[in-house]
Amino acid sequence: MHSSDTKQFGLVGFPLKHSFSQRYFTEKFASENIRAEYLNFEIAQVAELPQILATHPQLCGLNVTIPHKQSVLSFLDDLHPQAKQVGAVNVIKVIRQGTSLRLIGYNSDLVGFQQSIAPLLKSHHRKALILGTGGASKAVKCGLQNLGVESTYVSRSPQVGQLDYTQLSAEVMQNYGVIVNCTPLGTFPNVDECPPIPYHLLTDKHLLYDLVYNPAETLFLRLGKEKGAIVKNGAEMLALQAEEAWRIWNE
Repeated sequence: MHSSDTKQFGLVGFPLKHSFSQRYFTEKFASENIRAEYLNFEIAQVAELPQILATHPQLCGLNVTIPHKQSVLSFLDDLHPQAKQVGAVNVIKVIRQGTSLRLIGYNSDLVGFQQSIAPLLKSHHRKALILGTGGASKAVKCGLQNLGVESTYVSRSPQVGQLDYTQLSAEVMQNYGVIVNCTPLGTFPNVDECPPIPYHLLTDKHLLYDLVYNPAETLFLRLGKEKGAIVKNGAEMLALQAEEAWRIWNE
């Protein structure tokens, strides 16, 4: 498999034990007869990135996941406008010319999320609560903005302009029809966890979207569904962002 014409792609992040990307791309390469392989690079420090690039000359592209989506920015030569808008990168295109190397950062989370949630939005979905403030939450905020939905972050340690979970009053819950979970709460194996929002205040006017995709129905989504809310998990977003990454690497 390591012949010189086998292209390599990979994922940098830490930890990577539940990597969607490696399984997705390995299956894609097999089913579409693409001569390529996808590797996991589990690195605790993003400073290890240049070493990976030096020792893998066939590497053409990388996905970036937690916790490196923002810290990787300082290693890049250029940023696509969408990645600039988000302030986080989850796709790197590796351009090699002779011995020189250029790294360009993109954000396919934005595209994946936006395309995935757009069909579910109704005219009354004008405001959203974004649970969590990590790298993915920034793509979610930009995606909602592009779709004309105003959003506010909810955090356990809120900064100025953000809400604390204790501030989610009946009035807030009524005003914010869309709730997006960008925290890892509820991810397998911790399936009995969920963000501490007042679920009893949810109605059939709410739309709950969870970036978590394993399990397919998190406790967050199940509790929303019980109140008649529209619910969706992150599986389609992941597939869409993976295909967008593939398009970026090959354009």
